[in-house]
Amino acid sequence: MNQKVSTAIFLILVMGQIHAQQLDAPEEIARETTIEAIGDYAQFAPTAFSLITVLAKGDEEGFWQLGKSVGANLTATWIMKYAINKPRPEGRTDGHAFPSGHTSFAFQGASFLQRRYGWKYGIPAFAVAAYVAYSRIEGVNDRHDGWDVLGGALTGIASTYLFTTPYMKEHFDMSFQSGDGTYALGVIYKF
Repeated sequence: MNQKVSTAIFLILVMGQIHAQQLDAPEEIARETTIEAIGDYAQFAPTAFSLITVLAKGDEEGFWQLGKSVGANLTATWIMKYAINKPRPEGRTDGHAFPSGHTSFAFQGASFLQRRYGWKYGIPAFAVAAYVAYSRIEGVNDRHDGWDVLGGALTGIASTYLFTTPYMKEHFDMSFQSGDGTYALGVIYKF
């Protein structure tokens, strides 16, 4: 009976070691490094595309709203990182895991595009932001957990919704109708 228990413990330890080695296999490290590197660059894509869109449309109001949203997001993210000082999942001692800065920046840009210009712009931007959030959890050394990326996403979205209004090129709309000797002139102002 004692030998069976020893054999079972030995097999559990050996299987655990094999599983641990599979997690740290070179292929796995290369895959996680690639995921994290893409996320490092992709975090800038939604905000960069927001800036390009604002400039292409000549949207001066949107330019200032984007600037305020970015500033509020970066400020809120860094204040929370240092005030909360949550440790990182893999045990690094630098702390400051909550909220994920990469995720908050990506979601701020994505939510700006969606809020200002609609879902036609927002859906691809949110797909990129979701990948950035995934890269923070799945990348090498698992820099963040689900709470960190959720906090980052909410921080980015909230900072946008504080300052951003939907884009309307024309604020005035006029209509004219006539018939049977009557005439009607309509003026609509959109806020």
